[in-house]
Amino acid sequence: MITLHHLENSRSQRVLWLLEELGVEYEIHRYERDPETSLAPPSLRKIHPLGKSPIITDGDRVLAESATIVEYLARTYGDGDWAPDPSDPAYWDFSYWMHYAEGSLMPPLLLKLVFDKVRTGAPLLARPIAAGIAGQVERHFIGPQIRTQFAFVDGHLAEHEWFAGDSITAADVQMSFPLEAAVARGTIGDECPNVIEYVHRFQARPAYRRALEAGGDYDYGPA
Repeated sequence: MITLHHLENSRSQRVLWLLEELGVEYEIHRYERDPETSLAPPSLRKIHPLGKSPIITDGDRVLAESATIVEYLARTYGDGDWAPDPSDPAYWDFSYWMHYAEGSLMPPLLLKLVFDKVRTGAPLLARPIAAGIAGQVERHFIGPQIRTQFAFVDGHLAEHEWFAGDSITAADVQMSFPLEAAVARGTIGDECPNVIEYVHRFQARPAYRRALEAGGDYDYGPA
């Protein structure tokens, strides 16, 4: 039996979506973020030393890191439909997007989140200084990086229905979190119409909707 250790409003939602797409039997252990720090609870460290979600257990196997989990599930339970064989010409596109999601796309989004908190969370007297520093970093580094990355993704989606071939794969599941988070937060808008259409399209899939019902509150899902 697969167990998903599911943290609210986290990357584990995409793992839940893939489990629903694959139609495998699973159970969910739920965890809530600390209301002050927004961090995962210490109890997750009992499953994996880093205490980060997502984590799955499958028998005696414990797996962390979204890309590893997503590819493991796709190759183990996907009947060859969700992850191309390394001999397939589509494999390297698949591999690229699996790594790109967290290696290139998420870092500027995470930096924006951090510096937004710096701007609003500093002590009152220091807030103008913190806001000035955060504004400079966002204007000169974070903003340009986000625009560059999303222009690249939008251009790809202008010519491809899915990220790694003619049909949906685990690479689409892996890419889903940064894209829908950016749409939900208003980080991107009309300048990326293909990203927005893509997000709405995968969010309409029945398995995605079932995952929302199973997972509970999720801030980045459809309005």
